[in-house]
Order: sequence, then structure tokens, then C-alpha cells
Amino acid sequence: MNKGANDVNAAATARPFRVLGIQQVAIGGTDKARMKTLWVDMLGLTQTGTFVSERENVDEDILAMGRGAHVVEVDIMQPLDIDKKPAVHATPLNHIGLWIDDLPRAVEWLTAQGVRFAPGGIRRGAAGHDITFLHPKASAEFPIAGEGVLVELVQAPPEVIAALG
Repeated sequence: MNKGANDVNAAATARPFRVLGIQQVAIGGTDKARMKTLWVDMLGLTQTGTFVSERENVDEDILAMGRGAHVVEVDIMQPLDIDKKPAVHATPLNHIGLWIDDLPRAVEWLTAQGVRFAPGGIRRGAAGHDITFLHPKASAEFPIAGEGVLVELVQAPPEVIAALG
């Protein structure tokens, strides 16, 4: 699976999908109320939803800045159980989300290029979009990863594709 620089550059020209922009930034901590004081009360972001998942050990408020297709989520997250995994608070900048115009094709192509994905596959995310995650660490089988950063790929809805594509 390990590709040389020329192979990777040649493959990139045939990429069957596009990254359209930042969809979200997720921030983890042990006290969501304290984070909300900063992001909502002080900075003026609007809360647009909540998401709670025992499977993902998360209690999350979904905040928004911007409008329309240009809205960016800021998700503030705390663990349901501080002693369980995933530990959404362990890395304060938990992950970054990228709008993708064709998520299934992106996953197929990236996997063939040697990109490592986190377990879970494509699934419905907190904001209702299909999502998947690039693993933060590479492996022998999949030598390309987030280099310490968890990266979420998010299927862009038609209006975002039209505005940003």
C-alpha cells in the first residue's frame, strides 16, 4: 500500500471527490456548561441542537456560526462517563470536519490509496449528515492517516455542494 510521491501525486489528479470546506470544529472538555459560556454567551454562537450517544460516550451541544451553506458547526462535547472511551474530552480540539461532495466515493478511493479509517464506517452523525472518520494514526496496512488529528468526512447536502462546489 505504501505509495511513492509520484504515485500519490498522479492519483490525486484522478480524485473522484472534492473537499468543499470546513463543516465543523469539535471541542472536548469535562464541563460543557463552561464551554457554552465562552462560545454562546461571550462569542455569540447559536445553539442549533444537542446529541447524546452512549455508544460514542458523548453529550454534545451543536453550535453554529455563519449562515446558509457557509455555516460552520462548533460542537462542544463532554463525556457521559469520564472513565470510558471514547474520551471526547482527552484532546481539547477533538476533531475537524470537512464537507465532501461524494462521501462513498471518497471512502472507496481513499481506502485504495492507503488511508486508514477509524472503526464504524459511514453512519449518520450528530447533525444528521452521513459521516466517517479518518484515523489519527497510520498502520502498516494503511500508512496514511491524520497524523495525530481525527478528521471527520461529512457528506455535503445538495445546497452546500451548489454553494461551495
